Amino acid sequence: MRCKRETMLLYAVTDRSWTGRQTLPEQVEAALKGGATCIQLREKDLDEAAFFEEALAVKQLCQAYHVPLIINDNVELAVRCGADGVHVGQSDMEASNVRARVGENMIVGVSARTVEEAAAAEQAGADYLGVGAVFATSTKTDALPVSHETLKEICAAVRIPVVAIGGISQKNLPLLAGTGIAGIAVVSAVFAADDIEKACVQLKKAAEEAVQA
Repeated sequence: MRCKRETMLLYAVTDRSWTGRQTLPEQVEAALKGGATCIQLREKDLDEAAFFEEALAVKQLCQAYHVPLIINDNVELAVRCGADGVHVGQSDMEASNVRARVGENMIVGVSARTVEEAAAAEQAGADYLGVGAVFATSTKTDALPVSHETLKEICAAVRIPVVAIGGISQKNLPLLAGTGIAGIAVVSAVFAADDIEKACVQLKKAAEEAVQA
């Protein structure tokens, strides 16, 4: 499965900080019910065995909803669990090496903050770009800001879909209209919500309006 532009519309990135009332797979299913078009499984602290078991459970859910599962950072685990794709940052494995490892059929996403990084990632075989932080974010406190002007320049410079990430909420999402993004990647706006399904319904509608503007 390679990446379609519409797949990037509402890209939900997991964060187990907000598990409690629900397990992470239950939260993911709520997001899928609400219309999430892509799920990224991000785990920084789970051991490999637990991460693998969780990935298999989430993959089963994503398959049931016909939505791609992307694994964050862990290329080998993504291959082993049969995920649809993998996402890497600038400090992780080189995009060209990721493409060589996963083959032609898996989705490869790359984080980018400049036009140069974006162009290099596309050239190396990336299927989409994650660009941000477009707003201040509490999820990644070390994430440096990317201006909306730079976001617009990146969208114009590449042919692959660009997903905005970083501090995006229902309230500020309309400010991304006209930038050329294919969609939004959200963490707390989905997984910290009291009603994850409802939050996804609302975010998806707002994202459609912003993308079409």
